[in-house]
Formats: sequence, structure tokens, C-alpha cells
Amino acid sequence: MHVMIIGAAGMIGRKLVERLAVAPAALGHEITHLTLVDVVEPETPATLSAISATLAIDLSSEGGAERLVAARPDVIFHLAAIVSGEAEADFDKGYRVNLDGTRALFEAIRQEGRRERYAPRVIFASSIAVFGQPFPERIGDEFFTTPLTSYGTQKAICELLLADYTRRGFFDGIGIRLPTICIRPGAPNKAASGFFSNILREPLAGNEAVLPVDENVRHWFASPRSAVGFFVHATRLDTSRIGPRRNLTMPGLSALVGEEIEALGRIAGAKAVRLIRHEPDPVIRAIVAGWPTNFDARRARELGFTAEASFDEIIRIHIEDELGGKI
Repeated sequence: MHVMIIGAAGMIGRKLVERLAVAPAALGHEITHLTLVDVVEPETPATLSAISATLAIDLSSEGGAERLVAARPDVIFHLAAIVSGEAEADFDKGYRVNLDGTRALFEAIRQEGRRERYAPRVIFASSIAVFGQPFPERIGDEFFTTPLTSYGTQKAICELLLADYTRRGFFDGIGIRLPTICIRPGAPNKAASGFFSNILREPLAGNEAVLPVDENVRHWFASPRSAVGFFVHATRLDTSRIGPRRNLTMPGLSALVGEEIEALGRIAGAKAVRLIRHEPDPVIRAIVAGWPTNFDARRARELGFTAEASFDEIIRIHIEDELGGKI
């Protein structure tokens, strides 16, 4: 099986590659070839070097998608995107990367299939940002998508394209609507949701962190470990069980910022909590105010997708996976 990961240098891409490095049979089939793609050349684990190729390609550049699809991978993970805050700040870049690049990929697959039968499985990283207010108490997959950010709009359009290209038989698509991933490792990025991770990751490392919203803000979360699990499970899933609605809201944990901080205190103590500095940011607060907070992920759970049930668990996963088991 030839597996291609587009966006392999990003957080989820790196974690997915790490998972395959320690469990090469995780996708249910032997991986004979692994292609890692990003705008900067991704790194390849030594254990996968014999079957891997790395490419630095911008999916939205002319001919980029066609070059990738010409290799006819069996499974394509499309993880590449401009994050929410950057997509809101740079309208042109957000639409070029998040929408035009995705459309180019889908169309390249269709054209490749016209020459000779080809219909890979395409697993697309979408987002709960496709939903917008007013919200019901819990949002099910049947709730309409009325995004209130450019990022959410771009993802919602891509979801429609994925469903239609799948309906027409051009590929076998699954859209994974990710919760906010927490705790994200590494340095802070330009995602408007980045503070959810920062207020835990930085104090755990002994550093100060800024909280730009109130502690009563509620949101929907899952760990990086769960995120990788979503994509792995989607590869193995019998897609005939999904039906025509190919975009699935993933399971997660609905929690307040204050509950995040309480969990930090239980695990790392009051000293860590004191490293969180409250600095209200009206731009971030306005963006977050338009995000959903609680979901009915019954469809995904019935299909076998799982996530954490508490922030204590999410924090402990970060300590185990990123800090060597120690604070």
C-alpha cells in the first residue's frame, strides 16, 4: 500500500509518521511506499527511510497536485492547511492554501482516474469551525454549516467538494472534523485556538503563558494522540457504513478554560497555575465567541472513533508523550 501524507511537517503529520514508525501495520495493510509532502521538506524516521520519499511541494502551486497524484497513492492524508488565525488575517493566503490547494488535489485525482481507473481513499482534515452560531445545546452531524470565520468557510467548502467527488466515485473520501487539539507540542502557532494549549504546555515547562479569554469559555477538545487515532481508524474503516454524509464530527471533551486550569493545578500544582497571565485580547475573544462548544458525536463513536473523557487524561498524555513522563 502506498500512503501519502500531505502536510507531513505539521503537528498531526509528524505524529502520524511517528505512529507508523513504531506500528507500521497500524493502517491495516503493509506500507510498501510512504510519501511525505509539505511546503518544507519533511523529516523521515530512520525506521521508515527504506520505503519513504520526501517532497517539498505547495499543493496550491501550478502542477503541484498533479505531480503528487501521478504516483497514484492508495491512501492520501490531506492535513495541509493555514490555521484559523492566519486565515483570518490573510484572506488571500487562506483561500489559496485551504480551498484552492484542496480543489487542485481533488481535481488531479479525478483527472488521473479518467486516464485509467483510480479512486484512492482520501482522508481530509476538517474542523469544527465549519459550524457557526446560533448553536443548539449539542451539535450533531446533521446541524447545518454556517461558519463565521474564513477558515471555517474554507473547510466547509472543501467538505462539500469531498462529499460530491466521493458521490461521483472519483475517490473514497472521509472528512474528519477535528476538535481543538490540546495540548499541542512545540512553539505557539498563529491558530486563534493556540492559547488552549499554551496555558497548559508552557506552565508544565516552567514558563509563563497568556490567557486572552475568560475562564468561563467552553470548547471541544481532543489530544494529539486521539487526533492521530482518528486518521488511522479512518484508513481501516469500512466506508459503506458511513453513508452519503462523508464528513464526521469527531468525539471530544467539552470543557471550560477554568476546568483546564483546575486540571493543571491537580497535576502540576499551584505554582504552575500562577504562571498563567490574564491579558484579554478582543480579537481572539471575538473569534472564539463564534465557535461551538459541545457536540453529539454519536455517528463517529458508533463507527469506532474515540477520544479522552477528562482534561487530567489529556495533560497526562502530554507529559507521557512530550515530557518523558516527568514535569
